[in-house]
Amino acid sequence: MTRAVIGLSTYGRNDQGHFHLPSEYVDAVRRAGASPVLLPPGEPNFDAWLKSVDGLIFAGGGDIDRVAYGGREHSTFYLVDAERDSTELALARRVVELGVPTLAICRGAQVINVAMGGTLHEHLPDVVGELVTHRAPPREPIMHTVTLESGSRLCEILGSKEFEAVSWHHQAIDKAAPELTVVGHAPDGTIEAVETRDHPWLVAVQWHPELTAGDDPVQQRLFDALAKAALVPHAG
Repeated sequence: MTRAVIGLSTYGRNDQGHFHLPSEYVDAVRRAGASPVLLPPGEPNFDAWLKSVDGLIFAGGGDIDRVAYGGREHSTFYLVDAERDSTELALARRVVELGVPTLAICRGAQVINVAMGGTLHEHLPDVVGELVTHRAPPREPIMHTVTLESGSRLCEILGSKEFEAVSWHHQAIDKAAPELTVVGHAPDGTIEAVETRDHPWLVAVQWHPELTAGDDPVQQRLFDALAKAALVPHAG
């Protein structure tokens, strides 16, 4: 049986100079019957990467530099990484151009949106208040409800219009890029998912499906669907 190869963007260099990625991403890809390959920031040759993988996951992590989307300075910004931003924003534009099957998670959803011309809320509580907690203090994950649009690709994939998901962010999409369609929201109106039918398979979610996919089949279906889509020939 053919196994798809899924590339996963990693976090930037830490204080020890190490690249890393939480193991839950790798586990979810393997449960989907695919083989994971880690893609660290700084790679100048995207075409070599894209010849080696069948699909991509843009992982979560720190904030994107506000300059990339014309944002304002905010005291809550953290883990801003110029090398990671440069690599992922350029890679995102390339996978959109080539039609590479792509799942973008949390920061990854923001990367896709910014790369395609959208903007972000610098600090979500300033916009939507505290009706829904999107990140527990000081910086911890928390559950909240997500509601999807009926008939969206994402709703079809997950087989559920409403579910509980792990939230772990203080930023989110403000204005969606013109090519993206908003298909999911939190109860406070925060954009939780975008997609585009102009791409063979591109789904971006603000929550963290990898954290519960081992026990929650609804969330694992995202990775299963990516692995399946990655086996369909595409221009990349």
